[in-house]
Amino acid sequence: MMEMCEYAVSNAEAFAEQLSRELQVLDGANIQSIMASEKQVNILMQLLDEALGEVDTIEGKLSSYEEMLQSVKEQMDQISQSNRLIQISNTNNVKLLDEIQFLVNYMDLSKGHIRALQEGDLTSPKGIEACINASEALLQCMNVALRPGHDKLMAVIQQQLLFAELRDTFARRLTNHLNNVFVHQFNHFSHFKMTIPQFYRSSCLSLPGHDQSSTLSQHTAEMSLPKHSPLHRDLLRYSKLMEWLKNTHREKYEGLSRTYVDYMSRLYEREIKDFFEVAKIKMAGTTKEAKGKFATLPRKESALKQETESLHGSSGKLTGSTSSLNKLTVQGSNSRRSQSSSLLDMGNMSASDLDVADRTKFDKIFEQVLSELEPLCLAEQDFISKFFKLQQHPTVTPPLAQPETEEADGGMSSRIPPQAEHRQSLSSEKDLVRLMMNKIFQSIETELNSLIALGDKIDSFNSLYMLVKMSHHVWTAENVDPASYLSTTLGNVLVTVKRNFDKCISGQIRQMEEVKISKKSKVGILPFVTGFEEFAELAETIFRNAERRGDLDKAYVKLIRAVFMNVEKVANESQKTPRDVVMMENFHHIFSTLSRLKISCLKAERQEAKHKYTDHLQSHVINSLGQPLEKLNHFFEGVEARVAQGVREEEVSYQLAFNKQELRKVIKEYPGKEVKKGLDNLYKKVDKHLCEEESLLQVVWHSMQDEFIRQYKHFEDLIGRCYPGSGITMEFTIQDMLEYFSSIAQSH
Repeated sequence: MMEMCEYAVSNAEAFAEQLSRELQVLDGANIQSIMASEKQVNILMQLLDEALGEVDTIEGKLSSYEEMLQSVKEQMDQISQSNRLIQISNTNNVKLLDEIQFLVNYMDLSKGHIRALQEGDLTSPKGIEACINASEALLQCMNVALRPGHDKLMAVIQQQLLFAELRDTFARRLTNHLNNVFVHQFNHFSHFKMTIPQFYRSSCLSLPGHDQSSTLSQHTAEMSLPKHSPLHRDLLRYSKLMEWLKNTHREKYEGLSRTYVDYMSRLYEREIKDFFEVAKIKMAGTTKEAKGKFATLPRKESALKQETESLHGSSGKLTGSTSSLNKLTVQGSNSRRSQSSSLLDMGNMSASDLDVADRTKFDKIFEQVLSELEPLCLAEQDFISKFFKLQQHPTVTPPLAQPETEEADGGMSSRIPPQAEHRQSLSSEKDLVRLMMNKIFQSIETELNSLIALGDKIDSFNSLYMLVKMSHHVWTAENVDPASYLSTTLGNVLVTVKRNFDKCISGQIRQMEEVKISKKSKVGILPFVTGFEEFAELAETIFRNAERRGDLDKAYVKLIRAVFMNVEKVANESQKTPRDVVMMENFHHIFSTLSRLKISCLKAERQEAKHKYTDHLQSHVINSLGQPLEKLNHFFEGVEARVAQGVREEEVSYQLAFNKQELRKVIKEYPGKEVKKGLDNLYKKVDKHLCEEESLLQVVWHSMQDEFIRQYKHFEDLIGRCYPGSGITMEFTIQDMLEYFSSIAQSH
């Protein structure tokens, strides 16, 4: 518009007036237009009135529809409420059905199971299987976890009462049946027990004769314990029922445990007692056989009386060994016993051979005893663990934790103190098994100690066999189960065996110290020296590859030191035999023994024995050789004394007492004939002092020959140095001496 009016900017007022005129023109046009459209407005108003009428009509219809819909809404609300109630009812019915199914499924016992619990056959395999299934089903029903409120339902209460009644009924039936089984089996095994002759209990000196029962003869020959595997096999069929009884009726379970232990302890006590009495008879029998075979050999009356008194009432063994450490007097025999090359070599029936045979038989009997007891205890312990289900829980209440009175006949009490049985719980079920085993086998340890005492009484050397065997069985048992009853019991007995072994060693040492030698006869090889040899030979045979070699090595050291000390003591006290001879012969024997046996722990003692032997051999030779050429020895001793005082060797001949004339005079006193005579007397004297057992006469004689030649050469050397150019020589030559020594040795 401003473009159309070029003066709009420059003349605003003119522009405003123009605009005002144009506005008035437009307003007039508008009014004219409005007045021209009035008819149309009237028509529009009429249409609006008609529309309002239609609206009122529609509103009336809508009101009627609303009234109709209100009634429908009320009906729909009623239907919805009804559907909700139906849904709640269905949900409740489903839950009720679930509860009913739960109770029916878990608290309903079939008629077959009820019948099995009430009257099921507990003797047949099928009946036992049915009872096992029924008891397991009953246990499941009784252990079901009831939901809140179930315990208030009358049906549930009635079922629980029924289950309790069935449990008590079946527990009572099972307990009575197993009690009857225990009694039946006890009577069955008791019927076949061994019958031991009464005369054994009074003397133990007789062997079982031909007039004894066949049962005794059979068991005496076999020496075996009855096997209880049939009983275990029969009872293990009830192991699951015992587990059920343990979980449901603890009191009856513990009662059955005590009943079983009571019956089995009496059964085992009788069987074990009979078994050990047979073993003792066999042990006593070996010594009686030895006595019969060796009765004609000479024995010292005192030794015979001593051994007979020590074995009175237990055996009749007479060892008869001339080389036993038990002998306290020196035997006058001049011949040494020959050693047997084998423990079983009975061809040469010497006393020592019979000792070896007796000990070998004892070793076999003792091994048989341990070999019978070991599987018996292991089988019983395994059965107890399986039958009484004692391998599942870490802590239980012991069924035997109730005080029991001791038997009126003075039966042996359990190794476990009585107060330990009053404890209400044990640290583990292994402790409970061990407690039951202690009750059942309460006599084993006592019987073993009694057998060990008898063996030790028969022959103290038997402790060597027992130590090796018992150590091996303890080692085997500990490898299987270190905490088992067998391991514990054998370990306790091993302590006793080791104590007897130590007592045996101490006894040998004490007897060495108490040894008395004869003042009228030569000493020879001392009895405890040959005794040590016998002990070492026996011990090396027994302890070959043994687990407790260390015990033997310690005993060796104690014994050999005692032997050394007492050999020197006897040598110092000897009046008939020179000290050097006693030392030389006995240490030669000791050295020979140690060299032959090659005992590694006694290497130092072997060298010491060799050193003492050679020293005293040389000392004896020197002391003996001083007598045949006594004046000549004294003369040259004087010569050496002058030289030692500073006199020149070539000037000794100018000494009045040692001039050439005196030398010739002394040499003439020892012509070859006199020397040979003196040597012959010396040989007889040496032979008189030496014993034949060591055969050292030729050794000593050869050493004297060497020493005599050495002295001869020494005399000639002194003559050459102190009397040069004198032409003085001995009346005999070295060749003459060799002929003298040889002819003397051959003539005797």
